[in-house]
Amino acid sequence: MPSTTAANISETLQETAVKEEKVHQDGIWVFGYGSLIWKPPIHYESKQIGYIKNYVRRFWQHSEDHRGTPEKPGRVVTLIPFDEWKTIESIEGHDRVTWGVAFKIPSDDVEATRAYLDHREKALAYIATTDNEAYVGPAPAENIAKQIYETYGPSGWNAEYLLNLADALREISPDARDDHVFELETLVKKHINNT
Repeated sequence: MPSTTAANISETLQETAVKEEKVHQDGIWVFGYGSLIWKPPIHYESKQIGYIKNYVRRFWQHSEDHRGTPEKPGRVVTLIPFDEWKTIESIEGHDRVTWGVAFKIPSDDVEATRAYLDHREKALAYIATTDNEAYVGPAPAENIAKQIYETYGPSGWNAEYLLNLADALREISPDARDDHVFELETLVKKHINNT
């Protein structure tokens, strides 16, 4: 898979703009791989459990506006291209797909849903790159777990986000391997039980 670059993203955005007319007729599909799994968009007409290939879900994104603050940012998941990720971490503990839920947004609700997701998620598909200002990248699991356990933001406790995500992943795909999420869940629960 080619690496994600500004040119690739620009090309994709141009293709999207060309298809905009069709979107108004048919609606759009939005793939949720984080909180959208357990807290879906306001308006959708159907949903489908599924997965995407060539990306991994990682808690490598700071959240200063929902699960943390500028003074004490939380961490939320983002998608990392598989080819980039395998140069950073071992690929053990991942089954080479990222499970989530796709939501069909009806054409009449596309604009309202886009505005809602722009505020909530910052984009319809948010893929971290190393030049993204909120991208923080990898850290030892215990450090990430401690940060998640200790942070709160306008949308609530950061640990709630992690725990709800882990529960939702077990529900939608009980056999999926997402050791990163489940290891963080175990570590955060240890913090909770020690208080």
